[in-house]
Amino acid sequence: MASRRNFIKYSSLVTGSLLSSIAVSGSGNSSSDQIRKINKGVLKLKYRPYELQLNHIFTIATSSRKTTPVMLVEIEYDGIIGYGEASMPPYLGESHKSVAEFLAKVDLSGFSDPFDLEDIIQYLDTVAVGNYAAKASVDIALHDLIGKILQRPWHKLWGLNRNKTPNTSFTIGMDTPEIIKEKVREADSYKILKVKLGRDNDKEMISTIRSVTNKPLCVDVNQGWKDRNMALDMIHWLASQGVIFIEQPMNKYSVDDMAWLTQNSPLPIMADEAVQTVNDVLAIHTVYSGINIKLMKCGGMRNAHKMADMAKILGMKVMIGCMTETSCAISAAAQLAPLADWADLDGNLLISNDLYEGVKIVDGKVALSDLPGIGIKLIESHKTNPT
Repeated sequence: MASRRNFIKYSSLVTGSLLSSIAVSGSGNSSSDQIRKINKGVLKLKYRPYELQLNHIFTIATSSRKTTPVMLVEIEYDGIIGYGEASMPPYLGESHKSVAEFLAKVDLSGFSDPFDLEDIIQYLDTVAVGNYAAKASVDIALHDLIGKILQRPWHKLWGLNRNKTPNTSFTIGMDTPEIIKEKVREADSYKILKVKLGRDNDKEMISTIRSVTNKPLCVDVNQGWKDRNMALDMIHWLASQGVIFIEQPMNKYSVDDMAWLTQNSPLPIMADEAVQTVNDVLAIHTVYSGINIKLMKCGGMRNAHKMADMAKILGMKVMIGCMTETSCAISAAAQLAPLADWADLDGNLLISNDLYEGVKIVDGKVALSDLPGIGIKLIESHKTNPT
């Protein structure tokens, strides 16, 4: 009951928290009055499709792919451009077509001030239900734009300490033993590896990795295990192999089995597919140990920040994750990293055609910069305007 009362109290206060932090944090070199002098501009939205090329075929329990479609977004205001991105892995159900159709309906002419962030995000929800990756692209671009206007990175606007970011894991997808060993060698500078499991060769995967490294592992099953007793036996074995937590071991609809597994597991059990938006956090907080927050699932940075705070109030672990993305969306998610117990922000490291320079990984740790907004620069050779 105490957790529920805290949640209700938090929900009544959270709506105004971000704009209050902007007002406080933006009072450094420029006063609020000076910032508001550029208030009456026009928000111009542009977007174009792009295809990410993965370095290796990416295989999980349910599918394999070599590419990921994304939509690149820009919002311009008074000559300043904010960048955003929608990434569309197959299981989300979004595509270049669906995102383009959504963005074509977005009319920002009714907003003359990018600082009306709450109103704009609420407006996006009226354009169409779902479409969370599409909404995330606009949300990210607005956050980047506001941060650039204020000349502050978002981790500072949120009052977060960039020295408190966690190590990020590097993802090892399913493959042959020799390719798995190659992937592990490529991840030599990372201190934690994330291993995709959920098929009939799970122990072989772990044993292959253990033949070349003793680094801590986290495991993502992507709903691949079907029997809770088998899952519990497997988790006990994984604990003996240096695994530190398990992500989405069973189907998200198997709520009773998941609750039982979490209660009996020697390792934390993290929700991924089972938690998408702000509204899901309270519903699953007694079923899982923590949540994996992804901008593409929840609709962007605004909602991700709410989810992290809610999870902490409810005593849950927080993980900041990603899809296969450019450094744009990865750097946006990284602004939240000081709130996280764990990070999985390697989506940009798995591709060969990134368009941006953004957040860095230094000695395995998420390293935030002082660049304003979400902390990215467009690579010179990619400076082509979206249409």
